[in-house]
Amino acid sequence: MLRLLIGAALLNVALLLPLWLRFGELSPRWLALEALLLAALFALLPARGPASWLRWPALAAVALALLAGLGDAATHQALGRSLNLYLDLPLLRSVYHLLAGNLGTPLAVLALLLAVVALVGLLWGLWRGLAALQGRARRGAALGLALLLVVGSGALLAAELNQARLVPVARAPLVDTLRFQGQQLIETHRARRDFTARLADAPGPVRELSGLAGRDVLLVFVESYGVSAVNDERYAEVILPRLDDMAARLETAGLAVVSGTLDAPIRGGQSWLAHASTLSGLWIDSQLWYRLMLASERPTLVDDFRASGHRTLTVMPAITLAWPEGEAYGFDEIHAAADIDYAGPPLNWVTMPDQFTLYYFERHIRQPAAAPLFAQIALISSHAPWTPILPVLDDWDEVGDGSVFQRWADAGDPPEVLWQDLERVREHYALSVDYSLNASMRWIEDFLGDDSLLILLGDHQAAPLITGDDASGGVPVHVISGDPALLAPFEARGFVPGMLPPEREEHPGMDRLRAWLHEDFGG
Repeated sequence: MLRLLIGAALLNVALLLPLWLRFGELSPRWLALEALLLAALFALLPARGPASWLRWPALAAVALALLAGLGDAATHQALGRSLNLYLDLPLLRSVYHLLAGNLGTPLAVLALLLAVVALVGLLWGLWRGLAALQGRARRGAALGLALLLVVGSGALLAAELNQARLVPVARAPLVDTLRFQGQQLIETHRARRDFTARLADAPGPVRELSGLAGRDVLLVFVESYGVSAVNDERYAEVILPRLDDMAARLETAGLAVVSGTLDAPIRGGQSWLAHASTLSGLWIDSQLWYRLMLASERPTLVDDFRASGHRTLTVMPAITLAWPEGEAYGFDEIHAAADIDYAGPPLNWVTMPDQFTLYYFERHIRQPAAAPLFAQIALISSHAPWTPILPVLDDWDEVGDGSVFQRWADAGDPPEVLWQDLERVREHYALSVDYSLNASMRWIEDFLGDDSLLILLGDHQAAPLITGDDASGGVPVHVISGDPALLAPFEARGFVPGMLPPEREEHPGMDRLRAWLHEDFGG
């Protein structure tokens, strides 16, 4: 009987561990009904014979539920959404590269190996535990307890499946996880069929933006710059003075600015979905939509600006591997990390600081250009782990080939030290966004020019551990130009003068930008 109770307790911990990690607490969920049912059933089964083969499907179900549950907990913490096995398995490669960027390749490999060893050890322990349980309740008190557990947990599980929770602390994590992922699979397949209908409601054909002909149009994304950076008092004390400073410097430089907010399709990561929504005019909130959009050869702002006589390009310092998606967009030029001549050090995950990215774009791409540019630039210094925090250099010539940043290669605490204190992590988040905005402002006041149009916006909110679980998906958008006529259409849509976006409960989606440009500047 003792072995039955120990086996049930170990199964209980294994099944509930993902929920405890997901919600950050043990209460009010500390009883897994399937743990009691499985332990009791195996104790009642004969120790030998065909019944031994039932361990395999039981172990497979527990392993799948455990992996999916742990993945769901990690996805909630990082991206503020549930795991979708169909869509998110390709992201495992991105997880590895994030670890390698933060910890270095040896530690990243070691961390993954330890995770695999821990998982294999847990599954081996479950296998041995099920084997040890079989045939242990054949008579006496053990038989009575096993029968009681089978009947009791089975009844509670049946009630749970019918939306009736009779015991507040009890859950059905194995059934809930597998059922949820099954529903996700069905809904994902249904989404494929809905994609054609979604296309019909989005801006479609290529449209020449004659109102912007002959002007540089620059779409610059600031990593993890969400409205929480402005509205949350933990970060506002750093960011609001920066926005005030930027507004004053823009006025001194003879530039005008209006600000608003747009809703990003994602939280915490997957910036490419925000980029895709902005460029395509479609709401791209999953890998499936992303792949379908690219495969559809749907026109985007890249095609619109090419039709307007612009040379189209993207500057993506975070892209370190092959990027066929960039070619699918049809950019005339793609400047990924390997294409940018940077002689400085990587700064944990960040391949190069934002000030260098903007300097390189200005000196090596924009100034030599003969045709007007449409450029998408993705800044990355405000990407986690938010260490080290660099100063903005006053002299652009000092930036040079980036070797000047070598002096900050080992500055500040390494991520594994910083991330032991969540409050310090939040402090560094605000400082890194402040750095990105300050570097952008230095470039704007020195190089933007009077007749260009700059749209400076966040790509998404930071992860829930920074913003909280209930934060909106809004990101600030700053539209800047020396020609006020270019800003008037944005004011008509609710943008306000200055760098401080208005507080709103709801925001138009990023996917609206392409339609706005069509309506306001299309020929």
